[in-house]
Amino acid sequence: MWSPSKKKGFLILLDAIVLIVVSFLSFGLRFDFVIPQTYWQPVFVLEYLALVLITRISVFYIFKLYNRILQYASMNELKTILLSTVVSSTAMGTYVYLNTNFALPRSILFIHGGLTILFIGGVRFFWRFFREGGGRAIKNGWGKRTFLIGAGDAGEMILRELKKHPELDYNVVGIIDDDPAKLGMTIHGYKVIGNNNDLPNFIDYYNVEEVIVAIASAPGSLIRKIHTICQEEGVKVKVLPGVYKIISGEVTVDSLREVQVEDLLRREIVSVDLAKISEYLKEKTVMVTGGGGSIGSELTRQIAEVSPQNIIVLDASENNLYKTHRWIKKKVPGAKIVPVIANIRDKVRIEQIINMYKPQVIYHAAAYKHVPLMECHGEEAFRNNVLGTFNVVEAAHKANVERFILVSSDKAVNPISIMGASKRICELIIKARDNSSKNKFIAVRFGNVLESDGSVIPLFKEQIQDGGPVTITHKDVTRYFMTMPEAVQLVIQAGAIAEEGDIFILDMGEPVKILELARDLISLTGLKPEEDIDLEFTGLRPGDKLYEELVKDDEELIQTDHDKIFIGKSASNTKEYILREVRDLELALLQNIAGWGQLKIEFYDKLYGLWEEEMTDKAFPEKDFFQTGE
Repeated sequence: MWSPSKKKGFLILLDAIVLIVVSFLSFGLRFDFVIPQTYWQPVFVLEYLALVLITRISVFYIFKLYNRILQYASMNELKTILLSTVVSSTAMGTYVYLNTNFALPRSILFIHGGLTILFIGGVRFFWRFFREGGGRAIKNGWGKRTFLIGAGDAGEMILRELKKHPELDYNVVGIIDDDPAKLGMTIHGYKVIGNNNDLPNFIDYYNVEEVIVAIASAPGSLIRKIHTICQEEGVKVKVLPGVYKIISGEVTVDSLREVQVEDLLRREIVSVDLAKISEYLKEKTVMVTGGGGSIGSELTRQIAEVSPQNIIVLDASENNLYKTHRWIKKKVPGAKIVPVIANIRDKVRIEQIINMYKPQVIYHAAAYKHVPLMECHGEEAFRNNVLGTFNVVEAAHKANVERFILVSSDKAVNPISIMGASKRICELIIKARDNSSKNKFIAVRFGNVLESDGSVIPLFKEQIQDGGPVTITHKDVTRYFMTMPEAVQLVIQAGAIAEEGDIFILDMGEPVKILELARDLISLTGLKPEEDIDLEFTGLRPGDKLYEELVKDDEELIQTDHDKIFIGKSASNTKEYILREVRDLELALLQNIAGWGQLKIEFYDKLYGLWEEEMTDKAFPEKDFFQTGE
């Protein structure tokens, strides 16, 4: 490998040779290649060449033309060559004007300048052409026969990268794009020959081995369609991770990867400027409850990156807490993280911890979330989700915590399950406490998180690995999905713009059918649904909905400064009486006034009586979770 100084020396030598050729060619053009003997005098020739070489190369060096990599020559290099040639020609003209003994025809300066731009620039672009196109031309007809889908910016960048790296062994045989205006056009010598509907025919006709989807914002439906076609044809598919790669300039061949489940669900990724929105966390003591869980651990990781003074990570599970603490210490060595084992049900312990560490911001992510399991253990759901949240909220209120952010769920909207009802009461606790506090108490509501503990995707993957069947509750069931980083960034964003007990809601795009998701996951493993892996419908479980909602009927969506984040404003104004009702239920539970069966009815009566029409005799089945196997 050449050192930078050797590379510069080579470029300077190359330019010197080109300038000498240009110098003689300029005279040849000026005198129709019959150059007068006067200009062949050794003294004149030496002075002329010295003037050209010293002036041109010095100016090129000052303009940092030799700091550029030759094979990446672009319009920027051409602009630099043009400007530096004008400057050096001016300097040469000044020398000729002042030195009357040096009889250089002034027209030579103009001819020399034009030829300099042409030849110096030409050498660079020829070298780039050779590296990108010449090497590729040698391998023409060899390598993986590849189709590129997408003739936009991402496609252009990928083609450029593939031409730079012939060693990757790609042979692009055509481009597909649904824009009719691009049909017949070429990009880097490759032609747009059709649209996505033609893909099956093109795969057969051109004997395609691989398809690259170079559409950074491709919807999941398109990825799914392409993936299905390619699987049927026995062709591999690779995709770009997302539009942020275009924005950040990170699109390279290395960005391409196999299709993953998030690609099939893909919508426009909700992105935020984490450094900007997390200003309120810098030099603050931040607490995360449930910090060992899926959301809590990701919250802790992202918070650690923005330099808070301390992070108090609280969890009842020592194993999860250990894993989170170990990860942070390894990835963010400078982070001041304090692991605390405690249960949010323990009111006294929670008050002690908050009074001891004095957090200024609390993210409350601790909760039971498994819907059918909580139906069979409703008392525990109430104790943990409602009373646990109540304990943390009241302790935070007494300790004058500046911001409190509750992680809520779409299951809190028009709930029919114990888990959903408990989360809705948590939202109301937040709104009620915010009404009576000078500090900010807010909630963040979103749908399912991909790959989180207890979510459907890890379950499906396990069932596929075991050979099936993949179990689905109902053929028409749908759910909203988002990625873990999106969920956490939304929570942090909400804390930044928190106002008046707001409930922040993410625009999560269109809901996804779980049946389609199961089929897609099976396909991604190279197997065929209902052939290699059976699908089994088990029926809706207690507390399950066919579809989830993000917004209640009486909530008005208000746009925030972020175009994908909304505030759900309710017409009702939740007063502090919700807090008294929770205390009453807590007292009944503690004194064991009634068994859970009766208390559950009171729980729902009070819940619906507070913000819905009075509840009629609505039965919730007491199924034994472990006997039914659901």
